[in-house]
Formats: sequence, C-alpha cells, structure tokens
Amino acid sequence: MSGLLSSLAANSKALSAQALGVEVAGRNMANVNNTNYARQRVLLGDRGTIMTASGPEGTGVEAMGVTQLRDSLLDQQVLREVSLKAALNTSQSGLQKAQAGLGEQIDSTSSSASSTSGADGSHGIAASLTNFFNAFQSFAGNPTDVGERQTLVQQAGILTDRIQLTDTRLAQTQSDLTAQATGDVATVNTDLQNIADLNAQIARLEVNAPGSAVDLRDERQAALEDLAGKISFETRPQPGHAGQLQVFAYDATGAEVVLVDGKNVTGPVTFNGTNVQAGAVPTTLALSGGSIKGALDTRDGAVQTLRDNIDKLAAQMVTSVNAAYNPTGTTGNFFDPAGTTAASIQLAAGLTAANLKASDGGAAGDNTVALAVANIANQTFSVAGGDLIDGTLSQHYSSAVTDLGQTLSGVNSRVSDEENIEKLVRAQRDAVSGVSLDEETADLMKYQRAFQASSRVIQTIDSLLDTVINKL
Repeated sequence: MSGLLSSLAANSKALSAQALGVEVAGRNMANVNNTNYARQRVLLGDRGTIMTASGPEGTGVEAMGVTQLRDSLLDQQVLREVSLKAALNTSQSGLQKAQAGLGEQIDSTSSSASSTSGADGSHGIAASLTNFFNAFQSFAGNPTDVGERQTLVQQAGILTDRIQLTDTRLAQTQSDLTAQATGDVATVNTDLQNIADLNAQIARLEVNAPGSAVDLRDERQAALEDLAGKISFETRPQPGHAGQLQVFAYDATGAEVVLVDGKNVTGPVTFNGTNVQAGAVPTTLALSGGSIKGALDTRDGAVQTLRDNIDKLAAQMVTSVNAAYNPTGTTGNFFDPAGTTAASIQLAAGLTAANLKASDGGAAGDNTVALAVANIANQTFSVAGGDLIDGTLSQHYSSAVTDLGQTLSGVNSRVSDEENIEKLVRAQRDAVSGVSLDEETADLMKYQRAFQASSRVIQTIDSLLDTVINKL
C-alpha cells in the first residue's frame, strides 16, 4: 500500500515536471524571432534518496528550476562589436552629410573634385573658383566691356556665397553631431538606471533560486546592448552579489570608472560639449566605441579639418587677390580684407561693375591688374614659404575635399567589415542561446511522450489501488 502511494506521489511530480517541459519548449518556440531572448531549459532532478522498509528509494523526478543558455564571453563580445559598429555608423552618417554639404562629386582615387550638376543645377566651390578666375581672364581680355565686368562681379559674388554656404552647412553638420551626442548621453543615463533597477529585481527574485530570473536577465542583456550602441564599457559580476553586474568604462590612463555598481548608478554621465564624464567623482571617459565617440570624432576630426582647410583657402585667396588687385594698397581692395574666413569672406564694400579696375591707374585698355589676378589661378603656394596653403588654390581645395572622400571610403569599408564580424559573433552566440525550431519540436515531442507515460503509470497505480481498496 505504502509503495503504491509513494509511486503515485512520485509520478505526480513527474507529470508536473514533463508539463513544465512542454510549457518551456512552447515558450522557446514563441520567442524564435525575439533577438533578446535566450533559450530556456528545464532542470530535471530529484531531491535525494530515502530509506523505506523495502530499502532506499528515490523521491522521483521533478523540475528543479528553469535556466537559460547563455555564454557570458559571447555576450561580452557582442557588446563590444555593437559598440564598434555604432561608432562607425555614426561616423559614416556624419561624413555623408558633410560630403552632401560640399555639393561636390568626390573621386578618392583620382584626387580630384568637380562640381555636381544635378537636376537642381547646383554647383560647389570648385566650379565657382574656376568660373571666378575665368571671368577675370575674360575681363583682362576686354577690360572696357560692361558685360565682362558684370559677369566678373556676379561670379565673385557666387564664389563668396558658395564658400559661406559650404561653411554654414559644415557647421550645421557639426551642430547636428553635437546634438546627437547630447541626446545619446540622456539615453545612456536612462539605460544605466534601467540596468541598476534590473540588477535589484534579479537580486530579489534569486535570493533562494540563483539564475531563475531568466526573463529579467534577458531584459538586462537587451539594455546592455542598447547601452553599447552609445558608449563603450565592460561588465563583470558584482563581488558578493550573485546575479548582479558591475558596469564600468575607462579613463585616459586606463583606470576603471564604475558606472553601475549592482543596484546603484554611481553618478550620471554628463557631456560638456567636448568631453563625456561619469563616475562618483566626475572623470573624463576614453571611449573606444559607441555612437557618442563616432559623433565627436567626426565632428572634431574630418569635418573640422575640412572647415579649417576651407578657411585657409578663403584667407589665401583674399590675401593674394587683394595684393594683385591693389598693389599700392591705396586704390581699393577686391575682397574685404577683414573677411579672411569661410564664414566672413565677402567683396569689398562699394565694389561694383562700374568701378571695377583692370589696372592700377593705367590707361584705358590696360589690363595689368586683371591679368595679375587671373594668373593667381595658376600660382603655386607654399607653407614653407610663408603661405597658408601648399599648391594652387584649386589643388588645395581638391586635396581637402578628396581627403574627406578618402576618409568616408575608409569608414564605408570598415562598416562593411564590422557588420560581417558582428554577424559572425551573433551567429556564434545564437548557436548557444538562439532558439532552433527543430530542436524545440523534438523536445516538445519528448516531453509530450514523457507526460503520456507518466499519465499511463498513474492510471495503472489508480487501478491497483482500486483493487486493493475496493475488491480485496
């Protein structure tokens, strides 16, 4: 009698264990397309062995808990690749916006820049620069022609407008990158608080069952991957607190800056427009990945370098043209001498087609000044010789623009490589944590058969008990 009852109890537990297996297999299959989900498994076992009159007997199989299949090393590697990819994608986007702002077709293989002539008929600085000096050459050929004078003043105005507009667009690109970094910092603080809260929830739920808060752990991993898209960091288990994580970054010296310590955020991440700081004592972070790094590196790197080079172009052109146009320094300049940056370049006040001069006080038809200005197009400058640029004005601008094109080309290549690496790492993780419909279908059938077998045993025991109780 006691044997039948103990067998009935043991198979009842087995029935519950197999039912849980069916439930978990179904949950896995339902989450097959959930990228943040790690597949789960039922841990089957028994509570030990007891002594009976018939000898030692097992207590029967039962579900000891549900665990998820995760590889912490692969999770860390995914976080690193997500961070690197986000930095490159942000840099790529910023460079593409800067390239569009130039209005130039960039050929990084031939080191040349030519104006874009699309459906909208827009032109960049390269074409305007050529048109300006061509207009001066035409003016030198016919210095008394009113049409040539008007064309020259018009082309000069177009050139200054193009330079100013290009600088404004590049400045706006930098402003947009700064705004993106500022917004990402706000998201970082939200993610850090979310991770700390999840740490606290996991700690409460896993007091007596370590590793059982599987859904919260999935949610925490998703928050970590979102955070990795913004900044670079590392994680490790919090010492003495099972299930909780520490999140930390590094400063310029390689020292750790703790961002999350278990259930506490050590200090908000801040951005002063130049540096990102974090930690209990605000410390500047040395970011190696994330969209914030990509935005700041692009803003302060390639885009700022391009603006600096266009500033040098404007300053060299203003200085050289004015020196040729006003050799004595007393008869009026062509450009405003105070406007020596791309943002401030403009024609001299009062300059019109009527008072445009082809010579500095020469007779009608004298074109010495006009020829001198036109020849600047072919003048080779040298920084070593005290100039602001190397090469001709067109060569300097072409080099600056092509540098941007080559930088973008390099980033495009790195983005493609990084996408492949991230896919590879995710595939490796999915081999461990991802849901396989074939495998889950096999498990579902296995647990179904085991459930049916346990049911059949219970039916048999019930029949035996009926015989013992009612028929003997």
